[in-house]
Amino acid sequence: MTAEAIRDAATGPRRGGTESGRPLRVALLSYKGNPFCGGQGVYVRHLSRELVRLGHEVEVIGAQPYPVVEEGVTLTELPSLDLYRASDPFRTPGLSEYRDWVDALEVATMWTGGFPEPLTFSLRARRHLAARRGDFDVIHDNQTLGYGLLGGSEALGAPLVTTIHHPITVDRQLDLAAAPTLRRRLSVRRWYGFTRMQRRVARRLPSVLTVSGSSRQEIVDHLGVAEGRVHVVHIGADTELFRPDPAVPEVPGRIVTTSSADVPLKGLVHLVEALAKVRTEHPEAHVVVVGRRPERGPVARAIERFGLDAPGPGGRRPVEFVKGISDPELADLVRGAQIACVPSLYEGFSLPAAEAMATGTPLVATTGGALPEVAGPDGETSLAVPPGDPGALAAALTRLLADAPLRQRLGAAGRARVLSRFTWRQAAIGTAEHYREAIDRSRTAAAHR
Repeated sequence: MTAEAIRDAATGPRRGGTESGRPLRVALLSYKGNPFCGGQGVYVRHLSRELVRLGHEVEVIGAQPYPVVEEGVTLTELPSLDLYRASDPFRTPGLSEYRDWVDALEVATMWTGGFPEPLTFSLRARRHLAARRGDFDVIHDNQTLGYGLLGGSEALGAPLVTTIHHPITVDRQLDLAAAPTLRRRLSVRRWYGFTRMQRRVARRLPSVLTVSGSSRQEIVDHLGVAEGRVHVVHIGADTELFRPDPAVPEVPGRIVTTSSADVPLKGLVHLVEALAKVRTEHPEAHVVVVGRRPERGPVARAIERFGLDAPGPGGRRPVEFVKGISDPELADLVRGAQIACVPSLYEGFSLPAAEAMATGTPLVATTGGALPEVAGPDGETSLAVPPGDPGALAAALTRLLADAPLRQRLGAAGRARVLSRFTWRQAAIGTAEHYREAIDRSRTAAAHR
């Protein structure tokens, strides 16, 4: 479905049924579904809601942290051993917790430094789906890419569509490049051992969805998937929640960013260095990070090195971290900022960029990965800087803090761009079209067997 067709469908009248054909019964798989930390949980939550609004039946099948779903969406919990829970990460379960050989595999992989969840969730999902053959018209995997999901309709009971937000091999490359010692590099290689499985599985999938043209090319290059089997369906912002609100006061000097993990990919260390430069001209400048405060690592060291940890006048720290806030609180935080910033070295899409633009908050973003595709032309809908360049980032932030008319113009243009291109309703319409194509392809293959 073309981008123009998706936009036309999105602006048409909302009907009780779907735009083409009967409603579908969808199983949406999510091996990790936290909707407040990372894009995969957000994707599951909002896509499932909009699919239901289109008239489809959606059942989300997920492991811990369990996805949050909206009214009308069914949640089925498919528990793992939850070895990485925030309260007790890398825990060793008691003997009474083991249920079968998949649990033993999960623990053994963790003990040897690997990340087991994509494989073990896929095995549990395969068993669950096989027992419910006939319950679903289509199965939608959200980047599990585990061996358990191979075998097509005969093994799973329905045709499979998979979303790959971006290849995790990109994260692996960046983490290896940042590893300071041989021991650390060996540890990174072991942790990302599951990417070999994901590469093998991806090459055998009949239909892959992704969220941007940049991610599409990365999937072809990194995973070896044939170009004709990878389809772009842009995701977007919840424009009902993330919208301008003049009642929310603007906080002078506030720069907001999202960093769900202290990993090189997110580029937070470069924003910290840029902030130190910005504050020489704008002492009120400060960064609010939506995410967990790192106790150690490059970001923590940079905050200490540049003296950005001590409270200033009024008790505000130059770099603050907030976590566990509600969606409305997040929207207000972004609305109240003078600038939203995405300093990532790479993004497969960047929901925080789209959400900030939807609120009318001006955006400074790098050109890493799909960010130019989301943020739009430099100087028109955002300010763009090269990834990994604190000097360029500082110059853009300084320019924007000093120019209120520019902030207003970029903010308005950014929201218009999101409304025209990046909404969850548009994403649901495009995704449902690919569901129907997968179903038709499966029926044709069955007829020729």
